[in-house]
Amino acid sequence: MKKKALGRGLEALISEPLPIEEKPKEKSKGELNEEVLMLSIHEALKNPRITLWSPEAAAVLRYLRKTIPEFSISNEASKLLEKAIKEKYPEVWSSIKKRMKKVE
Repeated sequence: MKKKALGRGLEALISEPLPIEEKPKEKSKGELNEEVLMLSIHEALKNPRITLWSPEAAAVLRYLRKTIPEFSISNEASKLLEKAIKEKYPEVWSSIKKRMKKVE
């Protein structure tokens, strides 16, 4: 029986979580784990969709969709989220970008 995804947040998006005993060990701070990077890339390429929970952001984006012709909530949310993640986690972002070019 398949569990409903509603209300499960990110857990609902991860189709095949690693068992606890198989999770790669954390690297020291500042050192990225190559195995986790590649696993993350493969999972993201299979399912690039993410779910967010923000009533305020949802209201703003819905307002814009209703008042601006051809406004895309998904496109705008992607641009904003990518910019924020890139600024907050630049090392991880650049490592992922380099490896994604090789995988695609």
